[in-house]
Amino acid sequence: SGLAPPGLGVSVGELSKASRALGLRLLQENQDEIENMMNAIFKGVFVHRYRDAIAEIRAITIEEIGMWMKLYSDAFLNDSYLKYVGWTMHDKQGEVRLKCLTALQGLYYNRELNTRLELFTSRFKDRIVSMTLDKEYDVAVQAIKLLTLVLHSTDEVLSPEDCESVYHLVYSAHRPVAIAAGEFLFKKLFSTREPEEEGAPKRRGRQSPNANLIKTTVFFFLESELHEHAAYLVDSLWESGADLLKDWECMTSLLLDDPVPGEEALTDRQETALIEIMLCTVRQAAECHPPVGRGSGKRVMTAKEKKTQLDDRTRMTELFAVALPPLLAKYSIDSEKVTNLLQLPQFFDLDIYTTGRLEKHLEALLRQIREIVEKHTDTEVLEACSKTYHALSNEEFTIFNRVDIARSQLLDEMVDKFNRLLEDFIQEGEEPDDDDVYQVLSTLKRITAFHNHQMVSGGREQLEPLVYSPDDSLQTELMSFILHHVFIDQDDDNCSTDGQQDDEAAKIEALHKRRNLLAAYCKLIIYNVVEMNTGADIFKQYMRYYNDYGDIIKETMSKTRQIDKIQCAKTLILSLQQLFHEMMSELGTGFDRSSSAFCGIKELARRFSLTFGLDQVKTRDAIAMLHKDGIEFAFKEPSPQGEGNPPLHLAFLDILSEFSSKLMRQDKRTVHMYLERFMTFQMALQRDDCWLPLISYRNSLQAGGDDDTMSVVSGYSSRGSSVRSKKTKAATPTAPIAAAKRRLPEGSYRTRVRQQQERAMNYAKLRTNLRRGTGLMEEDEEPIVEDVMMSSEGRMEDLNEGMDFDTMDIDLPPSKNRRERSELKPDYFDPGSIMDESVSNSSLKLINHLLYSNTLPYTYTVL
Repeated sequence: SGLAPPGLGVSVGELSKASRALGLRLLQENQDEIENMMNAIFKGVFVHRYRDAIAEIRAITIEEIGMWMKLYSDAFLNDSYLKYVGWTMHDKQGEVRLKCLTALQGLYYNRELNTRLELFTSRFKDRIVSMTLDKEYDVAVQAIKLLTLVLHSTDEVLSPEDCESVYHLVYSAHRPVAIAAGEFLFKKLFSTREPEEEGAPKRRGRQSPNANLIKTTVFFFLESELHEHAAYLVDSLWESGADLLKDWECMTSLLLDDPVPGEEALTDRQETALIEIMLCTVRQAAECHPPVGRGSGKRVMTAKEKKTQLDDRTRMTELFAVALPPLLAKYSIDSEKVTNLLQLPQFFDLDIYTTGRLEKHLEALLRQIREIVEKHTDTEVLEACSKTYHALSNEEFTIFNRVDIARSQLLDEMVDKFNRLLEDFIQEGEEPDDDDVYQVLSTLKRITAFHNHQMVSGGREQLEPLVYSPDDSLQTELMSFILHHVFIDQDDDNCSTDGQQDDEAAKIEALHKRRNLLAAYCKLIIYNVVEMNTGADIFKQYMRYYNDYGDIIKETMSKTRQIDKIQCAKTLILSLQQLFHEMMSELGTGFDRSSSAFCGIKELARRFSLTFGLDQVKTRDAIAMLHKDGIEFAFKEPSPQGEGNPPLHLAFLDILSEFSSKLMRQDKRTVHMYLERFMTFQMALQRDDCWLPLISYRNSLQAGGDDDTMSVVSGYSSRGSSVRSKKTKAATPTAPIAAAKRRLPEGSYRTRVRQQQERAMNYAKLRTNLRRGTGLMEEDEEPIVEDVMMSSEGRMEDLNEGMDFDTMDIDLPPSKNRRERSELKPDYFDPGSIMDESVSNSSLKLINHLLYSNTLPYTYTVL
């Protein structure tokens, strides 16, 4: 009855109303408290972390605030929060910029929120447009997609300049960027079409709704002024406008049918562009893969895609089998149009000619091709006709006989005509006129175009008789010609230009001719027409003629390395050996290693070393072979001054050391062991200046090569002795005290003798194994992790601690308790140069003599 219980002064209605008011007030208080907590979190965490030093944290904060704005737009979707996203779009890291764009896409996708984004859009629109050219392709793609969403929300925000900056991206080589730009272009220019009346018959041909859109595509293609990239435009629009691009009936109608009253006809330039676009759409539908430069290869098609491909081929064949002959008849005089139209049959399903009873249209097509061949002499048109005959002449289809007979008749008539014209041309006693010459040459052009295509399509075996392999004498003459006509000084070349020394244009033209000559010869090297080692004469000119031919020579080195890494390395070392011989013939055997000629060869070796790159695994065999050839060359010629003097080419090791940094750690040890095959024990003890190339080369092989090995350099010994003498002088004021410190405990002395004897035996065993050709590494040996933090010099100081007397440095092999697995073959280096038994025995006797003589040194510089 609405009355309150006895004793209460309020009604039930009033009590219920007060309860609801209390509930709303509590709810509002709770909501305010939650918002205050969120604001506190935002100001205490987000405001500081969106500028965090770590990019991942910045990306997370932007991603989360995007979710806040999307889920709780009433509180967070305002300019106070949006400005942080706009500022962060300038972040240096691509992943952070990407999160900004994806967060904004979630907001622009909801059209109900577009009104709240108007101020943000006007403020940061320019930044979003500029991000379409971002260096990170993923960022550029998302920026274009965001602009497409902006275009959905309002068409007035983006200016024509903003849209044009996105339009040209449909020609981008990066396919995702081009696809996104194509979607933007389609939404902007092709989304509006004429509405069709309900119940009215569907308009076809040039009356269809797609007619104006196809014209718009042609206009856009011509205005972009990138006429050679129609295939890229079609590929960009394929995902968003495939139905429009596959309306071939409308395209052929625009080309063949007369315009309706009031309609403007297409110009000749527009018709050419439409035919090119039509050809690209047919190719895209038949091949189902993007043009060259887009995509990393053919992908596996799904069953749905395969069915669509078959349906498109069937439809295009049924349409163009009928429409192609009249198109060729209409444009038979225009070379460019005819060339594109003749490529259409390459994508036909030829079985349709029989199943669809279209043989009469095939006969019409063959007649048109014959007439085009008789009218044209352009090489491109004739080659297109030949390719069309070849595409239609497929033995798997029943139309093969018809096409083959038509082609044979055409060729026979052209050959008979040429023989008749040539006979008349020869028999005429008087000078032939221009018309006779034109008839002969034009007929010959037609025959040549068909013959060339038939040979190329027939395979390599038909071209084999045309391959010519030059003999050694001809290769020598070619190389001599290049050296005398390409690698010449500018002044020498100017003298042969008939007094045009001051003409810069003549100089540039002469240089251009020389570059063409060099490039032609380098192609002979790359395609294995001449031997690769002939490139040594080219490579050695790299430094001297770097400004004129550096790019050609460097590219040749790169191509030859791709063909055969080892042979390329042998060619490089051969070029350095040739320069070394030339220097010795000019300066004599006693040349100065600080001379400009020798330093120039070292610099060239350094440049060659840089061309091998940083991946030591890929170039491992090549670098090892390079060192092998260099070592053999250095020890090949003995000293003319007799035994005890360095080999004649020992200084070449100084040049070879430029390539030591390209050796892998375990390979340095292998190469060093190969070097020891050519060395006698006396060579290891030499410290004269003439032996410095050997010392420096061994240093380069032992630097970082093994923890048990260390370089033998006189500088280290002298520096170690001077340091120790300084320490001794500072610590010992008198000589007797210093002499007393030289005495070592007897037990320590015996221990050292025992260790030195073991090392000597190891040395002898190693020499014996090398002589017998034993593998450098056993396959079952496992690499041992070694501490490489201590430098060789530091270990030497530790060994020599407290010893200030002169020592004798003896080469010892690395101890066998520290080993590495080597992937080089055990017989990789030729064992023919191994030292003989007498050298090994003499080395062992000398070591034993040193071990048990009174002049036994207390320290060893360990190899």
